[in-house]
Amino acid sequence: MRIDKFLWSIRFYKTRTIATEEIKKNRVSIGASVVKSSKEVKEGDVIKIRKNQIDYKIKVIQIPKSRIGAKLVPLHIQDVTDKEQYELLKMRKMSQDYYRNKGEGRPTKKDRRDMDGYVENDVDSDFTDWDDFFGETGDGPDHED
Repeated sequence: MRIDKFLWSIRFYKTRTIATEEIKKNRVSIGASVVKSSKEVKEGDVIKIRKNQIDYKIKVIQIPKSRIGAKLVPLHIQDVTDKEQYELLKMRKMSQDYYRNKGEGRPTKKDRRDMDGYVENDVDSDFTDWDDFFGETGDGPDHED
């Protein structure tokens, strides 16, 4: 099976086109050599993939016939990525939270909907008839005909 189709079928990339583009950018290699999209994958190959600024390494156990479900992926590949790479990913994710804490900056779509719902409910509950509020019914002592 071609490497672009393989990476798509094991759900490493969402589309085959994205897999092909990543291969063209030299982010995928088998062993120590960078590959082309047409490279055939064999059982036992160790594929190195650069994604999300870390280097994943997967070992091919079995070649799937077509795209497989997420639960079946461990039957076809074995993750042999270094633990340091996952720690780097975790550190980067935590450092992104440093720049913008939750609740700061521009509101998300959900925040916006919550605010709109709150404002609409608040106005409806406090609405009163202004004439009743100021007592302008026309029959008070302040009002003379």
